[in-house]
Amino acid sequence: MEVEFEKEYLHELYEVGKATDKKYRFQPDVVKKYQARIRTLEKASKAEDLYTLNSLHYKVLEGDKNGVSSIRVNNQYRIEFKMTQVISKTVVTICNILELSNHYK
Repeated sequence: MEVEFEKEYLHELYEVGKATDKKYRFQPDVVKKYQARIRTLEKASKAEDLYTLNSLHYKVLEGDKNGVSSIRVNNQYRIEFKMTQVISKTVVTICNILELSNHYK
Protein backbone atom coordinates (compact mmCIF):
# COMPACT_ATOMS: atom_id res chain seq x y z
CA MET A 1 0.00 0.00 0.00
CA GLU A 2 1.01 3.55 -0.52
CA VAL A 3 0.75 5.44 2.78
CA GLU A 4 -0.03 9.16 2.97
CA PHE A 5 -0.44 11.27 6.09
CA GLU A 6 -3.27 13.79 6.44
CA LYS A 7 -1.64 15.65 9.33
CA GLU A 8 2.01 16.67 9.64
CA TYR A 9 2.41 15.36 13.20
CA LEU A 10 1.55 11.84 12.00
CA HIS A 11 4.30 12.00 9.40
CA GLU A 12 6.77 13.37 11.98
CA LEU A 13 5.92 10.58 14.42
CA TYR A 14 6.66 8.02 11.73
CA GLU A 15 9.82 9.60 10.29
CA VAL A 16 11.42 11.27 13.34
CA GLY A 17 9.81 9.49 16.29
CA LYS A 18 8.36 12.65 17.84
CA ALA A 19 6.22 15.61 16.78
CA THR A 20 7.37 19.22 16.95
CA ASP A 21 3.96 20.28 18.25
CA LYS A 22 3.85 19.66 22.02
CA LYS A 23 0.14 18.89 21.75
CA TYR A 24 1.00 15.54 20.14
CA ARG A 25 3.32 13.94 22.67
CA PHE A 26 3.12 10.19 23.04
CA GLN A 27 4.99 7.67 25.14
CA PRO A 28 8.04 6.10 23.37
CA ASP A 29 6.45 2.64 23.32
CA VAL A 30 3.33 4.04 21.59
CA VAL A 31 5.51 5.75 18.96
CA LYS A 32 7.48 2.54 18.28
CA LYS A 33 4.30 0.50 17.87
CA TYR A 34 2.82 3.26 15.66
CA GLN A 35 5.89 3.13 13.39
CA ALA A 36 5.67 -0.66 13.23
CA ARG A 37 1.98 -0.52 12.30
CA ILE A 38 2.64 2.00 9.53
CA ARG A 39 5.33 -0.33 8.14
CA THR A 40 2.77 -3.15 8.27
CA LEU A 41 0.35 -1.02 6.26
CA GLU A 42 3.08 -0.26 3.71
CA LYS A 43 3.82 -3.98 3.27
CA ALA A 44 0.16 -4.94 2.76
CA SER A 45 -0.91 -5.04 -0.86
CA LYS A 46 -4.67 -4.86 -0.16
CA ALA A 47 -7.13 -4.51 2.70
CA GLU A 48 -7.74 -8.25 2.85
CA ASP A 49 -4.12 -8.73 3.96
CA LEU A 50 -4.92 -6.85 7.17
CA TYR A 51 -7.68 -9.29 8.15
CA THR A 52 -5.18 -12.16 8.39
CA LEU A 53 -3.15 -10.38 11.09
CA ASN A 54 -5.36 -10.84 14.16
CA SER A 55 -3.20 -8.60 16.36
CA LEU A 56 -4.18 -5.57 14.26
CA HIS A 57 -7.89 -5.91 15.05
CA TYR A 58 -8.60 -4.38 11.64
CA LYS A 59 -12.13 -3.11 11.22
CA VAL A 60 -14.14 -0.76 9.06
CA LEU A 61 -15.88 1.74 11.30
CA GLU A 62 -19.56 2.63 11.09
CA GLY A 63 -21.78 5.49 12.13
CA ASP A 64 -20.26 8.98 12.11
CA LYS A 65 -16.93 7.52 10.91
CA ASN A 66 -18.42 5.71 7.93
CA GLY A 67 -15.74 4.68 5.42
CA VAL A 68 -12.91 4.98 7.94
CA SER A 69 -10.91 1.89 8.91
CA SER A 70 -8.82 1.33 12.01
CA ILE A 71 -6.07 -0.90 13.32
CA ARG A 72 -4.86 -1.27 16.88
CA VAL A 73 -1.55 0.25 17.99
CA ASN A 74 -1.95 -1.02 21.55
CA ASN A 75 -4.88 -1.48 23.93
CA GLN A 76 -5.40 2.28 24.16
CA TYR A 77 -4.51 3.75 20.75
CA ARG A 78 -5.72 3.11 17.22
CA ILE A 79 -4.68 4.36 13.80
CA GLU A 80 -7.63 5.60 11.77
CA PHE A 81 -7.28 5.71 8.00
CA LYS A 82 -9.17 5.75 4.70
CA MET A 83 -8.28 3.49 1.81
CA THR A 84 -8.85 4.23 -1.85
CA GLN A 85 -7.93 2.17 -4.88
CA VAL A 86 -6.50 3.68 -8.04
CA ILE A 87 -7.10 1.36 -10.96
CA SER A 88 -4.71 1.69 -13.86
CA LYS A 89 -2.29 -0.87 -15.24
CA THR A 90 -1.79 -2.07 -11.68
CA VAL A 91 -4.10 -1.63 -8.75
CA VAL A 92 -2.63 0.79 -6.21
CA THR A 93 -4.20 1.08 -2.80
CA ILE A 94 -3.58 4.42 -1.13
CA CYS A 95 -3.90 4.46 2.63
CA ASN A 96 -4.45 7.98 4.00
CA ILE A 97 -3.66 8.06 7.73
CA LEU A 98 -6.19 10.32 9.43
CA GLU A 99 -5.44 10.13 13.13
CA LEU A 100 -3.72 8.39 16.00
CA SER A 101 -6.62 8.34 18.39
CA ASN A 102 -7.08 7.42 22.01
CA HIS A 103 -9.72 4.73 21.74
CA TYR A 104 -11.22 5.45 25.16
CA LYS A 105 -11.65 9.23 24.94
